[in-house]
Amino acid sequence: MADQPRVQSLDDALRWLDKLERTPAAKATGAWPLTAVLDHLAQSIEMSMDGFPQPKPELFQKTAGSAAFKYFKWRGKMSHGLDEPIPGAPGLAAGADWKPAAVRLRRAITRFNGYSGPFKPHFAYGPLEKGDYALAHTFHIANHQEEILVTPGS
Repeated sequence: MADQPRVQSLDDALRWLDKLERTPAAKATGAWPLTAVLDHLAQSIEMSMDGFPQPKPELFQKTAGSAAFKYFKWRGKMSHGLDEPIPGAPGLAAGADWKPAAVRLRRAITRFNGYSGPFKPHFAYGPLEKGDYALAHTFHIANHQEEILVTPGS
């Protein structure tokens, strides 16, 4: 995570994006380029409002999926395969210019913060209220943040 504070709220995520966008160099150290990581994070937030394309069976959501979210919530963070796309989601951006993906993530967070409609069930965790979705998104961003290196500006 290269000396960057871990995101602990969606407001923190916006501040982290501010820093990321001002940095002279940033890169992801995992299997995906930074563009794909940011695109993936935006997809997750957008799909909480618009629907996930390929949800796990309801039985999974009510048992293992729900239990996993409760564990992450208790622990205060999540861990998951950082190279696992959302099932059925469109392909991730792979270009070298990650700034449009950062803008997309910022727009997704801003839209989520102002959203008052019904949320769609999470593909694995099942139905979540806005507060739990905000936690899930925060945990998700923080988990992926672990593989993003930011070079401080001069």
